[in-house]
Amino acid sequence: MAIKYKNIEINLNKKTLIMGILNVTPDSFSDGGNYFDINRAFFKAKEMIKDGADIIDIGGMSTRPGHEDVSIDEEINRVIPIIKKISSELDILISIDTYHWEVAKEAIKNGAHIVNDVWGLQKDNGEMAKIVGKSGAILVAMHNKNNTTYTDDIILSIRNFFKNTFEIAEKNNIKLDKIILDPGIGFGKNLDQNIEVLSRLEELTDLGPMLLGTSRKGFIGSITNVKIPKDRVYGTIATSIIGIQKGVNIIRVHDVKEHKEALLMTDKILKKYVYAQK
Repeated sequence: MAIKYKNIEINLNKKTLIMGILNVTPDSFSDGGNYFDINRAFFKAKEMIKDGADIIDIGGMSTRPGHEDVSIDEEINRVIPIIKKISSELDILISIDTYHWEVAKEAIKNGAHIVNDVWGLQKDNGEMAKIVGKSGAILVAMHNKNNTTYTDDIILSIRNFFKNTFEIAEKNNIKLDKIILDPGIGFGKNLDQNIEVLSRLEELTDLGPMLLGTSRKGFIGSITNVKIPKDRVYGTIATSIIGIQKGVNIIRVHDVKEHKEALLMTDKILKKYVYAQK
C-alpha cells in the first residue's frame, strides 16, 4: 500500500513508519520551549532523521488539555520558517500539525506533504477539506471530541466520526486512499477509554491505514506513576508495540531512536513486512 503526493510516496508495505514530533511551541506538554528557536528545531529534525524518522511532524500550537490558543499569524510565524528550512535542506516527509486551514495552506505552499488535522476535517465548515483537496496533500485525520461522554460504544462512535470525515473528504475531492486515520488517544477520552480504544484498535483497521500517537501522554503516567512526561519512554513503547500488533502503520513519537529499535524487533517477530522476513 502506497500513498502518493506529487513526487513523494509513503510506502506502508515495507515497515512500520516513525513520525517524529517537532513542536516549535513554548507550551507543549512534553517538549514546550525546547525547539522554539529555529536552529535548535533544525538540529532536532536532523537528529530524528539520523535516528530513523520517516516523517517530521511540525506543530506551532499546543493541543494539550488546557492549552491556550494562539493567533493564526503567530502559528504561521512559528512553523513556516522551519518548514522552509527542512524542505530545502533535508530529504524527509514533512507533516504540519494544525487544525487551522490558513496554517495548512501556507505549510503546503512552503513544502509540507501531509496535513495532520486533530479534528479530522470537522472543526470548520469544510475550509480545511478544501485546502487539502485542492492541494492533493496527504491527510492524517484524528478522532476528537470536546468531552468524554459517549452514548454509543466508543469504537462505534469513532467509526461514525470517521464516516463523517470521509463524507467531507469526498465532497472536497480528497481521495480516500490519501487519508490516514488516528484514533485520537488522549483526546476526548479518559484513562479507561484510552485503554479500551488501544485494546480494540483492530476494529478500526478496515477503515484505512492507521497512525497511533500515544507518546509520553498523561494516561501512561497515570498507570506507570511516571510524573515527568519525557521519562515515559518505556510506557510509550509498550503502547506502540500493541498498536503494531493490532494493525497500526505509523507511530507518532518524541523518542525516535528508542522506537526504531523496538519497531525493528516488532516487525521482525510479527513478520509483518517483506523486509522483515528476509
